[in-house]
Amino acid sequence: MLFMGSMAYAQINQWRDLYKVKKKDTMYSIAQKYGITLDELKDANPEMKKENYNLKKDDTVFIPFAKPRGQDLQKPAPVTAVKTDVRNREIRVGIMLPLHHNDGDGRRMVEYYRGFLLAIEDMKAQGISSAIHAWNVPIDADIRQTLLNPEVKSLDIIFGPLYTPQVKALGDFCAQNDIRLVIPFSIASDEVTRNPNIFQVYQTGSKLNNDAIKAFLSHFKSSHPVFIDCNDKNSTKGVFTFGLRNQLEQKGINYSITNLESSEEMFAKAFSRTKPNVVVLNTSRSPELNIAFQKLNGFRANNPQVGISMFGYTEWLMYTNYDLDNFYAFDTYIPTTFYYNPMSWKTQQLEKKFHQWFGVEMQHALPRFALTGYDQALFFLQGLHKYGKDFKGGKEKDPSTPVQTTYYFVRQGSGGMQNENFQLIHYKNNKTIESFTY
Repeated sequence: MLFMGSMAYAQINQWRDLYKVKKKDTMYSIAQKYGITLDELKDANPEMKKENYNLKKDDTVFIPFAKPRGQDLQKPAPVTAVKTDVRNREIRVGIMLPLHHNDGDGRRMVEYYRGFLLAIEDMKAQGISSAIHAWNVPIDADIRQTLLNPEVKSLDIIFGPLYTPQVKALGDFCAQNDIRLVIPFSIASDEVTRNPNIFQVYQTGSKLNNDAIKAFLSHFKSSHPVFIDCNDKNSTKGVFTFGLRNQLEQKGINYSITNLESSEEMFAKAFSRTKPNVVVLNTSRSPELNIAFQKLNGFRANNPQVGISMFGYTEWLMYTNYDLDNFYAFDTYIPTTFYYNPMSWKTQQLEKKFHQWFGVEMQHALPRFALTGYDQALFFLQGLHKYGKDFKGGKEKDPSTPVQTTYYFVRQGSGGMQNENFQLIHYKNNKTIESFTY
């Protein structure tokens, strides 16, 4: 059983981890593994104190931070709904996500939560104090039951939910109790247009396409576009290439179309000899991308004087382990709403710390969920600490330097704040990377 949100000790001392019980684990062995006492483990998991309690394989238990030895933990003051200026006190944070190990959603959100905890720890050095309250809110949960917990009304900010049916009830509760609500991942809800307390991070695919088209037209005004048909019948990128070609035609800009299966001679005819060329594929898949690189390398060998750039897709960020040299060689631009740079020293240090704390590597996914949790914790909690409830997340009040993703929010009419961040990641010929933020 996963128990969250009602133990006083855990509320004032952030949970260090969520541990999935293995076959031969005992409560004592888990406590020893993390350097805590058995009583500390039981305090963080009150169901362990029940008569006839049995620890079962695949249970998820809270791992608290160890109490300072030789000192008694003071009892926390009773939680009240009175909210003084958040800049002058501890920030009260709620997490309402599927925090379990039962499926992919749960495992991703546990990783997000772990990254969040790392940021909380790092912000202590900046004098930013936070109290974390977390609840497991799986897909079939009635979030209204979670909102009955008495401490919820005292929160300053809540991160969640993951599922669309839970958005309205949580959003209405936050509006009634002056709580900021950050919806961190994709949902199918327009509550942000009505609820002024919502910060919606997710952006639609159509917005990303439109922003990518604008960025393309801005960066490649003097280039000759070359579209390569990759014969991928399942690709969804035709929406982008169709929209881009339509814009080029409206502006009177000529472009060429070729095919991955074209002969070398026909392939070469698509490229300009007087202008730099920018290549666009109609798929984001890795196999077709690698064939395109082979074709382009063959063409360049015979035409070294021809300038070539590539304009790709967010999914290409997953291919840097084996396509990085080609990204550099072909001056590649990748549009995205998030950015994972494995070569960054800051990223590497955080990945190392994550492994040290939790004994596992981050999942190979985009975005990196632990880094997303880390960046969102920094952005919003530093913002509240610096600006209080006046923090709206706009460009003029960017409070943090992210590891993976920048954010900036724009008010939606009389509703809440929508993330409008868009980045264009440029892998330059001189083997450096730059990021254009819009």
